Amino acid sequence: MKRKVFSLILVVIMVLAFNSLAMAQDDPIKLGFFAPVTGPAAADGESALNSAKLAIEVINEKGGIDGREVELVNYDDHLDSKQSVSIAQKLTTRDNVVAVVSGSYSGTTRPAANIYQNAKVPMISAYAIHPDIPKSGDYIFQQSFPGPVQGKVGGYMAVDNLGAQKIAILYVDNDFGNTLNDNFQKYVEDKGAEVVYVDSFAIGEREFNPVLTKIKGLNPDLIYVVAYAGEGAAIMRQSVDVGIEAQILGTEGMDSTTQFLQVAGDAAEGLIITTNLNRDSEEEQVRDYINRYTEKYGFAPDMVGASTYDGFMLLAHVMRQVGPDSEAIKDAMYEVEDYMTNTGLLYRYNEIGEAVKPVQVQIVKDGEFHYYDQITDMDIIAP
Repeated sequence: MKRKVFSLILVVIMVLAFNSLAMAQDDPIKLGFFAPVTGPAAADGESALNSAKLAIEVINEKGGIDGREVELVNYDDHLDSKQSVSIAQKLTTRDNVVAVVSGSYSGTTRPAANIYQNAKVPMISAYAIHPDIPKSGDYIFQQSFPGPVQGKVGGYMAVDNLGAQKIAILYVDNDFGNTLNDNFQKYVEDKGAEVVYVDSFAIGEREFNPVLTKIKGLNPDLIYVVAYAGEGAAIMRQSVDVGIEAQILGTEGMDSTTQFLQVAGDAAEGLIITTNLNRDSEEEQVRDYINRYTEKYGFAPDMVGASTYDGFMLLAHVMRQVGPDSEAIKDAMYEVEDYMTNTGLLYRYNEIGEAVKPVQVQIVKDGEFHYYDQITDMDIIAP
């Protein structure tokens, strides 16, 4: 009698375990996300969140991952590093995500990266480009090219392409600005150009007339501006006000139609920026993304959104090969080769998770960003 009862109990346990496993295999695959949806970087946060939602929608339309739906678990970090760390702890312990995309800046992504590394949960930094982020460990990747690469490409454009010999620099005083300024300045000085003026400013600054007047008096060939959309638009408008005629070379922080081009207006004409989104790309997937985003949200996407979208599509790409296992995802990321993204051909990730890919150069013509150049020289773009 005891044996029969024991056997019955064993059968019940096995049935429950099988049903539990079957249910787990039907559960959505959870992918984490954080971005500054509110606070001083809300415009970028909105762009990133829009593209994260669109990516999940597209992934599920294409059958999810082996028939399982993908679920977005997203948080607002308010551009606060304490919040990003707290979010990382929630995503890795409570929410049980298999991977994460950061849609936030370097200052919030850097400290959070350590949490994901320790939890062995892969994290892709969509557009935060500080070089310390991938150094957090082998589970951490940068989807966009690293900051030092963009600074070096800026220097190449200034000296080798545009022929500048006297250069002034204005840069935002944070991880993004400091990284690009340091590497730009080193490149142009090594090439023999003279940096006649350097100054930094805080996020949110809008008064640049005094410094631009000073720069005008130095008569530089080119002004290198590392700024976000709001500060960048103010600099462009006020450079016209003070009569500056020098070429202005900007960066991806100014890559926004709604927050930069519409505010800067005619003052943005002729601006050249280094970025990772080519609006004139003939790649079908890029056209589809731009058209679908524009139709869904009522305005064109920027590099922040495109980079975020790419992060999720890369995760879907590798999960369709290896499944939703965090360690397998991490290993598969290092095997990615020549994968076309919305922000250019991803050649590969290097040994510390930095993306090796071309840098796009755009110019403002008739109020829109257009193709100017694409830098593919490995001596310049290799991290």
